[in-house]
Amino acid sequence: MPHADGNLAHAVDPDRGMIAGAMQAHTMRDRLIVGLDLPTVKEAEHAVRELDGVVSFYKIGYQLAFAGGLDFARELASGGTKIFLDMKLLDIDHTVAKGVENIVRMGMTMLTIHAYPKAMRAAVEAAKGSDLCLLAVSVLTSMDEQDVIDAGYEYDPHTLVLRRAEQALHAGMGGVVCSAEEAEAVRRIVGPDLAVVTPGIRPKGSDHGDQKRVVTPGQAIRNGSSHLVVGRPIVAASDRRAAAEAILEEMRAA
Repeated sequence: MPHADGNLAHAVDPDRGMIAGAMQAHTMRDRLIVGLDLPTVKEAEHAVRELDGVVSFYKIGYQLAFAGGLDFARELASGGTKIFLDMKLLDIDHTVAKGVENIVRMGMTMLTIHAYPKAMRAAVEAAKGSDLCLLAVSVLTSMDEQDVIDAGYEYDPHTLVLRRAEQALHAGMGGVVCSAEEAEAVRRIVGPDLAVVTPGIRPKGSDHGDQKRVVTPGQAIRNGSSHLVVGRPIVAASDRRAAAEAILEEMRAA
């Protein structure tokens, strides 16, 4: 399990192309990823300016990516900001590999791949020799047991997450995305060096929105999460800077 200050080992396995732990995250500031879940680049730029000096790591997903956010991601990365590109890639091996090759050139820090073994193996091969940390998306935090059943899986969410964590480890991925509810069990499977990235983080008393498997920032750290992804509780706050600082304080206290 990572040290409380987030000191993750950084190791490269040249035979598997795995960047273990993704980076040396020395402080809680390196472990908080703010989701720029905003409709325009202009609004995202404003959020980044507001959070300057407090936050150094941002997630860019579908909403912003398809509004000019990919160029914005490249711009932020060129200035030294860490970017988690949340694209959840899944396609035939060749297509996944070619997408990953271009994302490596963009200078991204993290990238999500749906945890299908063939897709993960193709992504790992394409990222070999780079510093891009590939994250396996296990089960979305907006899904509960009925959602998983409706999707055609024979496992409950917890069991499916653990199965996919094992597959991610064997594929050579750099980490796993899961609910913080499963982080402790995932950590036991993947060991101390891989990233365990947990969305669905909600400070006590905040609105859960469309998330179903949620945990507070402090509990996520205690459960073994290496990185916390927090979107709306920060970007939708009236004082984004104060909201981020409060979450960081709770993480440090844990």
